[in-house]
This record gives sequence, structure tokens and C-alpha cells, in this order.
Amino acid sequence: MNKLYIGNVSAEASEEDLESIFKQWKIPHSGPFLVKTGYAFVDCPDEKAAMRAIDVLSGKVELHGKVLEVEHSVPKRQRSCKLQIRNIPPHMQWEVLDGMLAQYGAVESCEQVNTDTETAVVNVRYAARDHARLAMEKLNGSMMENYALKVSYIPDETAAPEGPPSGGRRGFNARGPPRPGSPGLGARPKVQSDIPLRVLVPTQFVGAIIGKEGATIRNITKQTHSKIDIHRKENAGAAEKPITIHSTPDGCSNACRTIMDIMQKEAVDTKFTEEIPLKILAHNNFVGRLIGKEGRNLKKIEQDTGTKITISPLQDLTLYNPERTITIKGSIEACSRAEEEVMKKIRESYDSDMAAMNLQSNLIPGLNLNALGLFPSGAPGMGPSMANVSPPGAHGGCSYGGQPESETVHLFIPALAVGAIIGKQGQHIKQLSHFAGASIKIAPAEGMDAKQRMVIIVGPPEAQFKAQCRIFGKLKEENFFGPKEEVKLEAHIKVPSFAAGRVIGKGGKTVNELQNLTCAEVVVPRDQTPDENDQVIVKISGHFFACQLAQRKIQEILAQVRRQQHQQQQQPKSPSGGQPPTPRRK
Repeated sequence: MNKLYIGNVSAEASEEDLESIFKQWKIPHSGPFLVKTGYAFVDCPDEKAAMRAIDVLSGKVELHGKVLEVEHSVPKRQRSCKLQIRNIPPHMQWEVLDGMLAQYGAVESCEQVNTDTETAVVNVRYAARDHARLAMEKLNGSMMENYALKVSYIPDETAAPEGPPSGGRRGFNARGPPRPGSPGLGARPKVQSDIPLRVLVPTQFVGAIIGKEGATIRNITKQTHSKIDIHRKENAGAAEKPITIHSTPDGCSNACRTIMDIMQKEAVDTKFTEEIPLKILAHNNFVGRLIGKEGRNLKKIEQDTGTKITISPLQDLTLYNPERTITIKGSIEACSRAEEEVMKKIRESYDSDMAAMNLQSNLIPGLNLNALGLFPSGAPGMGPSMANVSPPGAHGGCSYGGQPESETVHLFIPALAVGAIIGKQGQHIKQLSHFAGASIKIAPAEGMDAKQRMVIIVGPPEAQFKAQCRIFGKLKEENFFGPKEEVKLEAHIKVPSFAAGRVIGKGGKTVNELQNLTCAEVVVPRDQTPDENDQVIVKISGHFFACQLAQRKIQEILAQVRRQQHQQQQQPKSPSGGQPPTPRRK
């Protein structure tokens, strides 16, 4: 991955000019410059030199009046599922990045690349070529917090050449089954089938775990058949750093045991006398089931393994850090056995929740579950690992090009809750907006004594789902509803006045069916005057899932209306210029 493509090269540029630029910026190269009309190629001795050339030169250095573009040179046959994304805002949370990448398809892996630049760089592998191509088109040049993202393909050595469209099942080329090492097959372990193991390690041991020039960590990954991400740039200055291990359950446990051995040896060498417990990070969704009724599950693991286990309090959680720390104390052997038992419980909970979520997807059409981030895939440092299949019949809210259309929802919250949603200096609403990928604004109060305030949410279905889910959750968390009281809110969506009848149905049949199906109250107020866009309001009241299901069903009805309109517009007019003839009834 050390060959570079240099684009936007002036016709006057020579090999010596390029040589001079590389020398000026102290970038080594291992071969001559191959200069063509408008572009050039050069080899770098290693990936570090190639990354430096991209970071320092691309879009920044001029040659004969033209700004050079520098990126990895990738043969067409290797432009498959792997992308490199550069110039990512340095303080961007992994959760936000994961959510952004998942909008374009299933992400198999996302690894941070160490560079000397202030901004971050990640290598991303998508599950399919089309997903990578779409992400490339949509993200390259897009602005994120005043940073323009730069996206390019990187060589995918496992890429099979694109075969003819017919002749064989998907995933098999003309020569038979894919070679070992192809995505999802062969020697490389499946990483998506199991939830990753996340551990916290003291920052002073990170260097020993990585080893000289990364030799130790490479050795661990090779021996345990795992992929290990050390999130060194997260929580700058923190006493501990998270490590994410992707592998089979055995692979995760073996890698964890090796890391504990390395830390123990480093502690002896550096005369570090404090106990080094094993700390596992787990999403709060699973912790209750790990503890068990009256703490029985946790007590059994402690008794069976001879360890002492404590779990960080709920108060430490935030909306954007849903993980709790499970601290295990004991010998390395005992901690290793306890890790196996703890992760076994967590994986069982994860599988159970995923099955329930996939069942839910059939009830809520039009949603891409990859992008929701309701399960641990949204936790920092984890790639989305939710179900990769789109729910059947997911047509609601989609334009004819296949991309989700933006929707506007007005959600009404208690006036006293506005401060909690906005947060200190507007931080919470900004984070929420980034996390969900939606525009979120609070409308001005209607009068001094207004008991409710309107939150205006603009974004595609997945963004609506995430934003509304977090708002419902925040109101519960901040005790605006009682401990045994379900959060119920009212949402308004606008529909074209000519489509309101379709939402109501003949004699109110459709709206009644909607209410029975969703458990939400759905009202289309009579005698409304359409607004300047000829739209009227539909009011939806209920708990979160009821509101979501009703919104999706109504959007599905509107999509059907739009499709029918589109088909009518496509019908040819009769030669006389009048209406097309009415089809004869059979």
C-alpha cells in the first residue's frame, strides 16, 4: 500500500520538479517518478512515508499553478470494499463516526491509522463494493465540523475480480468458490458473529502491549487469529485506554490472557507494585442479565473462578458512553476463567436482543437497523455489527433513487425539559445532532405560560429513530416522568392535504387500523386550513415504539401516493391532447 498516485499535475511538470518537492518536505521515495500527462506515480519505502506524503502534500502544495492531489495508487481490480478516510475532526467520537459510516452499508471493520497529523485517519472495510462506492461518493469532500473529509480507495488484496452479471450464485466467481482470505471466508476468523471483547488497560502498559514498531501486538493478533484495536487517542491524558478485540470467543480470551501476561511482566520490570485487575467494558443493556436476580449469576461466577467482581455504578453512564466497567480481581488464571464466563453471559444477551430486534424490524418498515446504534455497535471503538439485512418491504420514506428522503417531525416535550435537551452551552443538543445525523432545533415558546415546547427534527428515517429514541430516553433519565410511568409524547408530521384522506381511509378505516396496530393515538384534525405548502398536520401520541411505528406506516402510505402520482405522470397523453382513455372494466 506504498505506491502513490499524484493527480492534477501540470503539463509543464517534470520528474525533477516532483523530486524537488519530495526532497523539500523530507518525504523519502524508493523509485523514480513515472510522469504521465496530468498525473504521476511513485513508490514510497513504507506506509509511514506514503501517509506523510498524502497528509503533507495533497490539496496543499502547488506545482506550476496547480494544487497536487496525492492518494494511494489502487489498481481497478483492487478497488473493492476498503477505503481510507482522512482529515476527520480530532475530537470526533467513535460513536458518531460509526453511525456516519453505517449510513452507507454494513461496516466490517474500522481501524484508526497512526499519523503525525492533528486530524484522524481510519481504514474502513465495507461488506460490499456498492456500499464502499456509495460511501466514497457521499463522503469525499463533505464537511464535518469545518473539516473537509478526504476519502480514497486503498488496495484490497482479497478482492475478487468482478465477474459477469449472470452465471452462478452471488459470492462465487466463474472459477468456483472464493479463495481463502476473501471477506467473510477462509482463514480469517469471522468477527461479526460475536460481540467484541473490550478491556481497559493502564496507559503506562500500552507501549509494552504494542511493542517495538508494533511487533508485540502483531504477534498477538497472529497467534490468536484476532483483530485488535488500541484506542490510544481516545480520552487524551486518561489513566486507562480501551482495547477492542475482534475474534471468536476463544480468540478473544486467548488475546486477553496474553495481554494480562504482558502487563504482569511489564509491572515486574518497572517495579509497579499495585494490583492490576482485569477491566471489561460492557454495554449497560447486558449488565442486568449478567448480574442476575439478586446477584446470583455474578456470585456464581465469583465462586466458580475464585475472583472478586465489581461493576461500576449506573451514575457513571452518559447518553454517549453506555458502557459499564466490570472489574475482576484475582490471579491471571482466575481472571481469565472469569472473563470467559462474563463474556459468555454478555454474548447470550446480545444474541437474544439481536433476535428480538430483527423481529422488530418487520414491524417497523423503512428502517436500516445498521444505522440505529441502539446496541453496543454504537459504543466507542466498535464497528456496527447489527443485522446486515434490510427489512423486507422497506420502501416507506424512500425516493425513487433509493436514498432515504429527509423527513420533518415536530416532537412536543415538557417546557421544563428544554434545558436538559439543550445541555450546558448547547453541548447536549449538538452531540445528539451529530450522533443521530439529524438537524435538531427547539422552537421558541408560544407564550409565557406554555407547558410544552416543540423540538423540530429533520433527517431520514434512521436519524429520526435515533434522535427521538434519545430524547424519550433523556426525559426518563432526568425524571420528567415517574419511575413506573412510561414516557409518552406527541409528534406532529405534515402530509399533503390531498393525501390526508388516504391516511384517514374510508369511514376512518385506515386511521383506526393504524391505532390498533401501533398502540399510538393517531388524529387528523378536521377542518384544518392547509398551510402555504398545501400541507396538513397528523398528530401521533404514544410511547416511543408506538410513535415510531405510526410514523413509518404513515410515511409508507405517503410513499405509495407519491409512487402512484409518479406513474400517472409517466403515462403518455392521448394524441388529441385530452386525457388518456379509461381502461375498459372486465
